[in-house]
Amino acid sequence: MTHQHEYPRPDRDRSAAWLPLDGRWEFRPDDEAGAAGPGDLQAGPWPESIVVPFAWETPASGVRRTWLETAWYRTTVSLPPSWAGEHAFLCFGAVHHEATVWVNGEPLGRHTGGYTPFEFDLGAVTGAGERAEIVVRVHAPADKREIPHGKQRSIPRDDYDGVSFTPTSGIWQPVWLERRPATYVDAVELRGDSLTGIDATVTAAGPLAAGAVVTLHTEGVAVELTCDETGVARGRLPLERPRPWSPADPHLYRVDVTLRTADGADTLAAHTGLRRIEADGDRLRLNGEPLYVRGVLDQGYWPGAGLTAPGPEALREDLRLAAAAGFNLVRKHLKFEDPRWLHEADRTGMLVWAEPASTSRFTDAGCAAFEDQLAAMVRRDGNHPSIVVWGLYNEEWGLDWDVPGDERKRDAVRHAYDLLAALDRTRPIVDNSGWTHVRTDLVDWHHYEEDPATWARTVAALASGERAAFPVRLGPDHVEDKAIYADDAVPRSGVPFLNSEYGGGFTSLERGWQLRWQTQELRRHDRIAGYVYTELADVEHESAGLLAEDRSAKDLGGFDPSIVHAPTTLVFDVEPLAAGTDLAPGDAEFEVPVRVSHHGPGRLHTTVRAVWTPAGARRPGHDTKPDCESAPLTVEPFALSEPVVLRTALPDGRRTGRLWCWTGDDPADADAVGFLDVGYVEPGRTAGGSGN
Repeated sequence: MTHQHEYPRPDRDRSAAWLPLDGRWEFRPDDEAGAAGPGDLQAGPWPESIVVPFAWETPASGVRRTWLETAWYRTTVSLPPSWAGEHAFLCFGAVHHEATVWVNGEPLGRHTGGYTPFEFDLGAVTGAGERAEIVVRVHAPADKREIPHGKQRSIPRDDYDGVSFTPTSGIWQPVWLERRPATYVDAVELRGDSLTGIDATVTAAGPLAAGAVVTLHTEGVAVELTCDETGVARGRLPLERPRPWSPADPHLYRVDVTLRTADGADTLAAHTGLRRIEADGDRLRLNGEPLYVRGVLDQGYWPGAGLTAPGPEALREDLRLAAAAGFNLVRKHLKFEDPRWLHEADRTGMLVWAEPASTSRFTDAGCAAFEDQLAAMVRRDGNHPSIVVWGLYNEEWGLDWDVPGDERKRDAVRHAYDLLAALDRTRPIVDNSGWTHVRTDLVDWHHYEEDPATWARTVAALASGERAAFPVRLGPDHVEDKAIYADDAVPRSGVPFLNSEYGGGFTSLERGWQLRWQTQELRRHDRIAGYVYTELADVEHESAGLLAEDRSAKDLGGFDPSIVHAPTTLVFDVEPLAAGTDLAPGDAEFEVPVRVSHHGPGRLHTTVRAVWTPAGARRPGHDTKPDCESAPLTVEPFALSEPVVLRTALPDGRRTGRLWCWTGDDPADADAVGFLDVGYVEPGRTAGGSGN
């Protein structure tokens, strides 16, 4: 397994002058953490090596050491002669958890934080033949409870160890060199939420930053700005014919940035889109239009490679697979994903819910370490139009579970919200995803339930406001009711209300069955602004994915998940019996009340039709003649329709069948498609259990 050399920051493109450093480095475990600097290490070649940027726990790294806390990396690189007179910058995508760097024996600095990027100026390149020996010491504590680590396993263990995975230690995102002048563009912040132009903030760094001249150019529009005494320039690129970014038309503006001083010119290309996302009462709106979230959780793990993708194509493939399953949003869970993944989401129109890695203990140090990620998150990822939600805490992880009962923990949530809100107000912020909310722009909830009837009742009670808590299984014999609201100060209405984790079933067949029925119940209630299914792909022992860990398909009972995640879909007024047998009417005629959930533009005037196929059959094709049809139906957007009725019976002589239903004339090109698996059960017998 190798990591292809592709410029790692396409959203902030300096690929005209860069040198990739991914590949094989020398490696030295330091089990006793006894070496303080390169001078303490053995002379000559080191006996071990590692493939960068794969964590040392992974097979892809060639090391595969778990619970190693300290190790050293070393490589030597020849600097390009064409860089003479300019500065070389050593850039790291991410190193878990604490990195100290030396070049040619001289200390460059230290960075703490396992998910955030950092860089060091190596100084001016002198000319041909200059070489740089790079040495990196990495410390990755086994006890991760007070540091951001997301789903990485800790010793001592987290309270959520059962859903944690192999740690990711060391250099796990790309390393590269860039050429820049001594005074350069340090940061570019682009925002297009006005929908009429691009608001830009450019920060210069270096000896001549004050007074530096910045030129911004995009699609025939250019502006010139001057940096103030702090090196910051602010301005606006007005657009005569603005083209908003959306999933249907993911138009990206490339903004060419040039900074000029006596040190020379520094150039890069940044990207953004004109996109406004806002909470408007109970609705989310994208560019003023109502948005319904059809999301999937993605933890960003790969077999044999951990948190590092095997290569950039694997990042793009995960987004393609999510879109093919019908999702319009990916909740990237507890991880700053590779910027190439985010750029691909921008380019293809996939919406993103982004969130930092969690800690797992409520201490002053833990809260500070969690909050230290926020500025880096916004600085690195704030330009991406695909990111439409910022998350903060997840299920009280790092808050020791008792937010309603502890004012200090509620204060910690408010403080994190206020910090993030001060950094960026162009996206809604979720304070404590899934459980008790304190100060939030969206009210979301996580709920897992194996019985479809219980699931339907709970969802209905939460959507109506009848219930404001739900049961959560925290251990094999430990179930608690989790409150959605910390106190009466949190609004019960006028805020978008959505599910952001759900799913059930212990086999692939059951997971497909639960996916169909649980999703339809979420779409039954107009108050619910969307959902996030758990999850895209299996991770290690966690087999909750639509896909296997290697991204191969599972047998979900012979159906394509995209039919339940389409903008328009069917909702059956049926209480299903078991996986493989939704109904068991015997040989009698029966009625199926069916509704339409429509989240597309404009109203639909349609009819629901149905045809019998063999059990497990795929979606009918063109020119299928229906066996029955409903009365005509008018469907308003973002409002569940009234039911229409299909009357039918199992065809003569059949004991099982699949009743495919669709709107309109052609099932192969219908707005909405769904099915019922029907079985014949002899009198006095039941349909059999599903493990619920």
